[in-house]
Amino acid sequence: MASADDQALLTSWQAGDEAAGAELFRRYYPSILRFFRSKVGPQAPDLVQRCFLGCLEARSRVREGAQFRSFLFGVARNVLLMHFRGSRRDREHLDFTQRSAEDLGASPTSLIAREEEANLLLQALRSIPLEYQIVLELYYWEGLNAREIADIDDTPEPTIRTRLRRAKLRLEERLTSLAAAPPLARETATNLEQWARRLRDQLDRV
Repeated sequence: MASADDQALLTSWQAGDEAAGAELFRRYYPSILRFFRSKVGPQAPDLVQRCFLGCLEARSRVREGAQFRSFLFGVARNVLLMHFRGSRRDREHLDFTQRSAEDLGASPTSLIAREEEANLLLQALRSIPLEYQIVLELYYWEGLNAREIADIDDTPEPTIRTRLRRAKLRLEERLTSLAAAPPLARETATNLEQWARRLRDQLDRV
């Protein structure tokens, strides 16, 4: 239902109804802010603005039948990658399946979670390759499946499925190495969906 409603709003927006565009942005602002906040911390609001400006400029090029949410997260992903490439001399050789937000010098988020598990999960997410962090957050936070993530990433669905498997394994390794005690890592990894949801909710309240 939400997808059909998005499509109606997108069609109206493309026809010149600015109120429809404003409603789409209002609807997805929390998700896009969260997408950037977990990776660039206090720089997130600036990247949100760039993302919505990119959507505004590209609205007429959204292919027929495409979901607005996939289009929007695709723009957000491109804005994020351009942000990380922007100030680096090695921008042409950056491999985001190898480099993490932490590697790239991203400012840490201001989040201080109430639970150790949520803080541990955030640290682990920021220390795995950026493409892995992105697919895990889209999967656990936004409820997207491999096919939908593939649309965002313009990548074959089997590749996304493989990336998700590798991302989960890498995340579990980082949880184990970062945890102050083994039980903490086991609790976070065993109940990953629960702690991912709690971390998402806490990021939304920052």
